Amino acid sequence: MPTSFASFNQSIIDEFRRNGGKVGGPFEGGDLLLLTTTGAKSGTEHTVPLGYVRYGDHLLIVGSAGGADRHPAWYHNVLAHPMVRVEIGTETFGAVAVPAEGARRDALFEHVVRAAPGYADYQAKTARVIPVVVLERSQPEAEADLPPAANLAEKLVEIHRWLRSQLDHVRAEAEAHFTARAAHPSGDAPPPGLGLQIRQHCLAFCESLEYHHTSEDAGMFPALAEQHPHLRETVARLREEHRTVERIRGELLALLADIGTADPDRFRVELDRMTEELTAHLDYEEEALFPVLAEIPFPPVAREATAS
Repeated sequence: MPTSFASFNQSIIDEFRRNGGKVGGPFEGGDLLLLTTTGAKSGTEHTVPLGYVRYGDHLLIVGSAGGADRHPAWYHNVLAHPMVRVEIGTETFGAVAVPAEGARRDALFEHVVRAAPGYADYQAKTARVIPVVVLERSQPEAEADLPPAANLAEKLVEIHRWLRSQLDHVRAEAEAHFTARAAHPSGDAPPPGLGLQIRQHCLAFCESLEYHHTSEDAGMFPALAEQHPHLRETVARLREEHRTVERIRGELLALLADIGTADPDRFRVELDRMTEELTAHLDYEEEALFPVLAEIPFPPVAREATAS
């Protein structure tokens, strides 16, 4: 990114955060959000200001890059790492970035153009199909009114609920894919529309599962084993299960990578097996750790130093 453009973006980001999401200049009065992605190559966080359009419970962002012939860097980032952070006004939340394909992309782009006609001008400048990306909240709005987790047990259940929801997404989209395939004659592939959705939800699940388990192995498990000796055997079993889950995670990625040519019946059997193993692990972890974690406040409360 040219230094001058990066500086311009940073000035908008600073103003946005300083003024509760309000900015002046060319973006004054517009719908603007801050999108933080993980670099596809660098692995570091990058934040960019972007216009958005609401679509039901979701937000739409557009990889217009001003009509340039290359996709913007943030789009490549979300393809590699779908989990993103979004700031709107004074609110910050996690989301899964899912590019739309085929007829759905076209319909969403029309929706965007009705709200912001300038995007049609950007599309006219380039031969590439400008991406439309749907930002799906990690916590659905239906759950937004739930009280925040008050202890680690509730936080664990919250994380597990999200992981299960992503598995449900993968299953539902895989079924929709096979239905679309069955509706077309042999050798006539169905129109695109679900491939990226399945891929993004799978990546989101797998990346989140890996991060969750890495955090447990490095932080929570050693503390539990030290402070609660009766849990050492349980913690050892969970560590061993993490290695099994990591194997299943790789199998899931491989299974979904071949969904375009997979035999539907065999695919369903394999997905059912993996889902059963993964959910059994989550269930056991909740059952084994809930009583102890329910006594630990969340967010953690720093221990106050006592006078000697």
